[in-house]
Amino acid sequence: MEILNLWQIWVIAGVILCIVEIFTPAMFFLNIGLACFIASIIAALGFAGIWQVIIFGLFSAIFLIWLRPLLLKQKQSEKPETIEMYIGKTAKVIEKVTKDNGKIAIFGEEWQAKSINDEVFEVGNNVKIVKNESIVMFVEKP
Repeated sequence: MEILNLWQIWVIAGVILCIVEIFTPAMFFLNIGLACFIASIIAALGFAGIWQVIIFGLFSAIFLIWLRPLLLKQKQSEKPETIEMYIGKTAKVIEKVTKDNGKIAIFGEEWQAKSINDEVFEVGNNVKIVKNESIVMFVEKP
């Protein structure tokens, strides 16, 4: 049975850290994982273990100081569209809307809906979205 080479251990560590990043999106483990991949290249080139550790530490610091803020900034700029974009728009009733429940479709999305004026809207009717509470749109005649 062959023992793993150092470069393989670095790759395995990098993959594990990238997987951990998927479940804890803090943009921390990704940077350390990338440094592991660079250290694996150094190990594959035959450099001694001390150089692998030095390169790993150096690139970990560089990625955490330089790359992490860029990734966090990118992540924050990708905010989902606000719900306010739906207010005032016309939607199609896809399930009878009453004061208690119903469903509408807008922009290819389905939303729970309630009538704001105790009106009843049948399937196929158009309605105007006037407000929302959480995932429920309140509608009225357009």
